[in-house]
Amino acid sequence: MAQEDKKIKDFRNIPGLPSGDDKPNRKGPKFSIYWIYAIIAVVLIAANLFNMSADAVKTTELEFRQQMLAKGDVEKLDLIKNKELVRVYIKQDSLNKPFYEKKIKKPTTGFNKGPQFEFTVTDWESFNASQNQFFTDTAANPLGIQKVPENVTNEGEWFGPIANTLVTIFLFVGLWILLMRKMGGPSGGGGPGGIFNIGKSKATLFEKGTRVNINFGDVAGLDEAKVEVMEIVDFLKNPKKYTALGGKIPKGALLVGPPGTGKTLLAKAMAGEAQVPFFSLSGSDFVEMFVGVGASRVRDLFKQAREKAPCIIFIDEIDAIGRARGRNAIMSNDERENTLNQLLVEMDGFGTDIGIIILAATNRPDVLDTALLRPGRFDRQISIDRPDVKGREAIFKVHLKPIKISQTLDIHKLAEQTPGFAGADIANVCNEAALIAARKNKDAVDMSDFQDAIDRVIGGLEKKNKIILPEEKEIIAYHEAGHAICGWFLEHAYPLLKVTIVPRGTAALGYAQYTPKEQYLYNTDQLFDQICMTLGGRAAEDIFFGKISTGASNDLQQITKIAYSMVTVYGMNGKIGNISYYDPSQENTFTKPYSEETGKMIDEEVRKLIAEAYVSTKSLLTEKRREVEILAKELLEKEVLFQSDVEKLIGKRPFEDKKILDVAHQDANTELSAPPEKTVVDTINQID
Repeated sequence: MAQEDKKIKDFRNIPGLPSGDDKPNRKGPKFSIYWIYAIIAVVLIAANLFNMSADAVKTTELEFRQQMLAKGDVEKLDLIKNKELVRVYIKQDSLNKPFYEKKIKKPTTGFNKGPQFEFTVTDWESFNASQNQFFTDTAANPLGIQKVPENVTNEGEWFGPIANTLVTIFLFVGLWILLMRKMGGPSGGGGPGGIFNIGKSKATLFEKGTRVNINFGDVAGLDEAKVEVMEIVDFLKNPKKYTALGGKIPKGALLVGPPGTGKTLLAKAMAGEAQVPFFSLSGSDFVEMFVGVGASRVRDLFKQAREKAPCIIFIDEIDAIGRARGRNAIMSNDERENTLNQLLVEMDGFGTDIGIIILAATNRPDVLDTALLRPGRFDRQISIDRPDVKGREAIFKVHLKPIKISQTLDIHKLAEQTPGFAGADIANVCNEAALIAARKNKDAVDMSDFQDAIDRVIGGLEKKNKIILPEEKEIIAYHEAGHAICGWFLEHAYPLLKVTIVPRGTAALGYAQYTPKEQYLYNTDQLFDQICMTLGGRAAEDIFFGKISTGASNDLQQITKIAYSMVTVYGMNGKIGNISYYDPSQENTFTKPYSEETGKMIDEEVRKLIAEAYVSTKSLLTEKRREVEILAKELLEKEVLFQSDVEKLIGKRPFEDKKILDVAHQDANTELSAPPEKTVVDTINQID
């Protein structure tokens, strides 16, 4: 650790870098201010009640007072005029008389020492007259009791009113603070979402030495991306290695890739490996309904970062605040644009620092502002794609560590059967397989459990209890058999992996699963065979039943997308020519980039291409009619057939010996992009 601290110190000596010292976290006992308010309120209320308890029983019974005077039990009187109160002090030896036990029970003792009895007076003249008459009237005063001492005063009530006022103020202030903190958001109670901290950054700080359970060893399938971010970490640990040659540390790196590929995981590993403070937050943490709050949070974030420099700031889902400005005036947002402007200035403005590295992640780089992407802010854009077969195998090994697996499990085969799966998909498959094995009371997870887990991830929950009419089940069987036979006998079609008529999910009544070739480039023959294979289900229905059903809606969507891509994106049509009408920025949302005449021509060529593929598919299935019937009858009996089962029924696939490239994860059945990306759903042909 001493050596690492020396390296950090060396980095701080770089010219122009802030030299903020590490400040240890002083964590004392947490004592909420609400407890202080509560204690003060209780004390004031108790004191006020005690003061109130000094008042004895109040009465206006003149007869009772005169009886006390007549018995000679009154020691003195206090006439408190400002309170309209007469305080009668009773002699100590008179307390045990039954008369007082019945009338006043136990007189209380207040601040004025001695037993008391109090009554109110509203007319002092009448009171004085009655007093004088009592002492001079022989009938009323047969014992000749002399006039008792009277003390006339004005008594000030200072403690009671003050106590009541203070209690009210403290209770009101405490309630107001509580309400204001709750209004700040779910964090409430002193958290960063409070109303008083609304302009403060919500970033989570991982200090140097903070234990993060993820490191680069837990990140598999991202070798190139790891090299890039490890270089940044190494620069922070060994700055002289790079600065000696005149190099400068990158100001920022943007992680770009589809969802679930491991962008956030890579950032967590970076936090675990870096021996510098690491700030982590989401792009949405800057967003607030009040204009200016987001910019204030950006300023506060970089202020904290400068105090901790050198450090790393990770902003996940940066597209929440980094969207392009001015593209659509109707959809513009002043608060988001102000936040983005402040972020741009802090990253590379007039007074920026070199000790802060910005790491951000997004799966939508196309919507980001160009000013945010330029060098000097994000010097590097690190692409994180879906892993290839080697990457998937490495990811499986990582996620299988905590799972008790069978010794016969073939991890490489699992990787081959999951083309297009991202790291999150593989983690889900491993977890589902473990749950399935536990449900079956197995001691270890084997290959069959993983097969079921893959089916569940791809197609959804199996629904064996779904009621399907016998005639519908027969149509489904021939439909899926048509897909399987086309995939079996077409040269450029994907190799068949599995075909089933067991319904899954909400729409799939059956599906044929293939192993797509992992490649970057596709030619016209490959795309044409892909269309034919996808049309195999509808063509089989047409041949064997003389009519078609609604089960091919998903197939039609796929082939329409492929056909339009061939004509309008990839320039694979002789009549349209080498022209691409694809608009990656989606700027022509309301207007097409071609004339109505060209649009008609595109529609005609797409329709012609699909019709040609349908004729070719029907011709193939008519030729292989016997094989389709064999496969359909076997499906009706067993419901699930694997590649080995199909080989036993109709023989080995003619193109099995051809080398299958296994280098990428793209597929032609996806969105209009070049090259198209492979997704999990695209590995199956569903019946809706």
